Amino acid sequence: MDPRLDALAALLLDDSIRIQPGELFEINAGLAAKPLIKALLRAAAARGAYPVLALEDDELTRLTFDCIDPVHPERTLPAIEKQVEWELKKWEHVAAHIDIGVDENDAELSAVHPAALACYRSARKRVREVMIDERRWVYLHYPTPADAQKAGLCMDDMYELFLSAALVDYRAMERSMQPLVRRMEAADRVRILGPDTELTFSIAGIPVVPCCGRINIPDGEVYTAPVRESVNGHIRYNTAARRYGHTFQNPSLSFENGRIVKADCEGDARAFNRMLDADEGARYIGEFALGVNNALTKAIGNTLYDEKIGGSFHLTPGNAYATAFNGNRSQLHLDIVCIQTAACGGGEIWFDDTLIRRDGLFVPEDLRGLNP
Repeated sequence: MDPRLDALAALLLDDSIRIQPGELFEINAGLAAKPLIKALLRAAAARGAYPVLALEDDELTRLTFDCIDPVHPERTLPAIEKQVEWELKKWEHVAAHIDIGVDENDAELSAVHPAALACYRSARKRVREVMIDERRWVYLHYPTPADAQKAGLCMDDMYELFLSAALVDYRAMERSMQPLVRRMEAADRVRILGPDTELTFSIAGIPVVPCCGRINIPDGEVYTAPVRESVNGHIRYNTAARRYGHTFQNPSLSFENGRIVKADCEGDARAFNRMLDADEGARYIGEFALGVNNALTKAIGNTLYDEKIGGSFHLTPGNAYATAFNGNRSQLHLDIVCIQTAACGGGEIWFDDTLIRRDGLFVPEDLRGLNP
């Protein structure tokens, strides 16, 4: 028993989902996260809350998708809609949920037919809206040997990285974020410069949300969204985009009046574009965020970690969050991270006529508390 897992369980219940005695909440996880699940169950008992445990496995999920006919997905749609109906009934009574991601093979879902996946996700849109927009929730990713191998670390070092990034002082981080929140709320134009990157857009009038341990663990970002049709220029990311079992290395996007008019990557560019063609909103941006968790310094191939890296930003094709809504809706929300530290090629972010960050370090005096 690692006492740090008990500390993490307390953080998740008390700070992230703010559970109350007598409330029902769901723990959704893979069995590899059993040590943390046990800590959460002990903590729930101590707080008088009642957990509902939902265990998942990517291999079994893949086989479930095989039950959807990719040629005639409409034949399976009535059954999925019945599933949605009883899931929505369940969520009438569940106050919050803790989702614990577990990757034992992050390419497991690559065998799922895109048409079957699109049918399933489209039918379940209302369930996702309730879970994300109408319930308290937090998502974290429990480390596995597969994660360690992908990150180029031994398992012990991967586990220590997870806990060091997860158990930061989020209330101190929240205080340091406030000047950045105020600057983003006051800003109109954003300009991003970097290797093969020159991008402009407006964030005027879009709410700004500081993330400090309430919906993600590890956490550490401040997000908003561009005005939907304001994005122009081009960007080349220096980390991979990952979704549905596929990995797209070093993606690049070109924009005209908000829309992605050209998308490329190293590897299967056709599959990358098919993902962006899921619906109209998938080719518009739904989130812009700055990463500020300085316990994370390099990409490890897991978006939850990588998007929080100090000195990074992510610009996300697809659905906008209700808390920073720019009008864009999509079944896709594809966080892609660009690290702007000097070691990763550098870059600049400007708000109107003010240089905010250069080579991953905040420049204005009131923002330097966010630097390493």
